[in-house]
Amino acid sequence: MKRSIVRIAGVAGALGLALTATACGSSDSGSSSASGKGSITFWGWAPGYADAVAAFNKSHPDLKVTYQAVQPGAKGGYQKMLNAVKAGNAPCLAQVGYETLPSFAAQGALKDVGKYASADQGDYQPAAWKSVTLGGGVYGAPVDTGPMALVYNKKVFDSLGLKPPATWDEYRADAEKIHASNPHRHISSPYLDYDYAGLAWQTGAGWFGVKGDAWQVTMASAANRKVADYWQGLADDGLISGAPMYDQAWYTGIGDGDIATVVGAVWQAGVIKGGAKGGSGQWAVAPLPQWTAGAAQAGNAGGSATAVLKGCDNAEGAWEFAHWLGTDRAAFGTLVEKAALYPAAKKLLDLPQLKGGDPYFGGQKIYDVFAAAAPQVNSSWTWGPLMTKTAADLDDGLGKAWAGKGTIAGALHTAQDQTVGEMKKQGLKVAE
Repeated sequence: MKRSIVRIAGVAGALGLALTATACGSSDSGSSSASGKGSITFWGWAPGYADAVAAFNKSHPDLKVTYQAVQPGAKGGYQKMLNAVKAGNAPCLAQVGYETLPSFAAQGALKDVGKYASADQGDYQPAAWKSVTLGGGVYGAPVDTGPMALVYNKKVFDSLGLKPPATWDEYRADAEKIHASNPHRHISSPYLDYDYAGLAWQTGAGWFGVKGDAWQVTMASAANRKVADYWQGLADDGLISGAPMYDQAWYTGIGDGDIATVVGAVWQAGVIKGGAKGGSGQWAVAPLPQWTAGAAQAGNAGGSATAVLKGCDNAEGAWEFAHWLGTDRAAFGTLVEKAALYPAAKKLLDLPQLKGGDPYFGGQKIYDVFAAAAPQVNSSWTWGPLMTKTAADLDDGLGKAWAGKGTIAGALHTAQDQTVGEMKKQGLKVAE
């Protein structure tokens, strides 16, 4: 864990917290024996989690896990968890997105389990492990990741004699040819919050960092301006569809070929399959275009951890289950089938569920592309302490920018100013 500590040294101070491993004696979130066995409770919402818990309990009779389904985080699950922590009756474990984990830390809602977890660091992709570490502590086990690739309509590309673009310059050239072939056709659609973050992530255009004991907010940096101006140029030239991602108009465009690509995470392949059945057999997956020819950099969009919440009095048992959930082959195979999750654990990248050809994608073994991308994800990315607000403020500006009522660069700058203002209001130290 040493390298992770060096990269994020000072985060605990920047959060203004004393993140400790002290248990809250009033919590009834779990019970333990000297060996860490006993019982724990786990809150989450991913399809397949209940099956995984049942399998664990069958094979681990000394440690009972009780699973309780809650609303997805952004739809109320996170607030329920935080309320439970404040009330002293939180579960030991909870499903928490990587982007939200620092926000939980900022509110003192996490428990350090590094004593039990550190030896397992090598089991995970570096970027995933970094996402669960703060200030030298470990606050959960990685479950899945969202390595990005280019999902493209092969039928449209083939009809125009195009190959998957290797660079972003080639991507723009393809966009112009696709739109010229039919004014209803566009290369892509608008990206918001964490989908847009993946575009910045690929090129190392970070949004947050730590300097000494203070946060740095760099959403308006020169590197971010480069990414923003590129996509702004595509939008200004009418090459981006007006259909919001995940809207019915978006699914229609995916299905009939009017939206020719999706720059997205591995799980979006499942979203496309489920919502745009008319495109079956027409789509394929290729590596993400690069800013420099021959480079090998990938972004990430999504992924979550099994976080250990403050008040858990069975940290050893909590880690035992959390680690098992993200590394057990049989259990994760079910999560691939039921939730299209992509493993953060390195040893699971050869799961049979990830090796078969997919009829929707013309029989292509699409997970091979994502497997190659996973180790290329930049592990230096850091999420900020107030991501729910940051994302909401950014989306407000991005939505206007994609509609021609502002710029993407302007949206980033405004979101940075608003985030810094809120951080100072809450007493977090921010580097000038």
